[in-house]
Amino acid sequence: MPPTPPLRMRPEPVPVAVLISGGGSNRAAILAAARARGCPYRVAVVVSNRPEAGGLAHAAAAGVPVEVVDHRPFAGDRACHEREIEARLRAHGVELVVLAGYMRVLTPWLVERWAGRMLNIHPSLLPKYPGLDTHARAIAAGDAEAGCTVHVVTAGVDEGPVLDQARVPILPEDTAETLAARVLAAEHRLYPAALARVAADLRT
Repeated sequence: MPPTPPLRMRPEPVPVAVLISGGGSNRAAILAAARARGCPYRVAVVVSNRPEAGGLAHAAAAGVPVEVVDHRPFAGDRACHEREIEARLRAHGVELVVLAGYMRVLTPWLVERWAGRMLNIHPSLLPKYPGLDTHARAIAAGDAEAGCTVHVVTAGVDEGPVLDQARVPILPEDTAETLAARVLAAEHRLYPAALARVAADLRT
């Protein structure tokens, strides 16, 4: 019997969409990492639900296509809004979606369309502290450490499978603001690395 041929990795990077609602500092970290030689993903498009989002101008200046799908003209029709987002993603040939400060809860319809291929980062060590005010809650609980989590997006908010985490010690003098700043720095390292691993798996 002939030997099994080795797996061949496809040469082109995986096209990724980054969804933002504001400045998107994690978006900036992902774009910066994508410029590294051999990165297994490329940012095919940055999409925002807010035309005034600062991250759009930064992405465009870096030569990345941008799309705006303003949610306000849809008058609360989330399904119609998300179908327009879906059309833009498909038009850019996207294979992975990452949420980077996208401040809207997605419907099950869009989540299911991207099942296993939509990622988010959350500023706590999930399953601890889903939702908001994560840093204040960790300090109030007397935790010794906080951190951030990259997870697969599912229909439940902050409930998807964990892909990776980074831990940050909580210092005695920490406030929610100082802890948030250190956790955000950890996010900027963790998110591109986790995304690269997922993209590399898709290339094999």
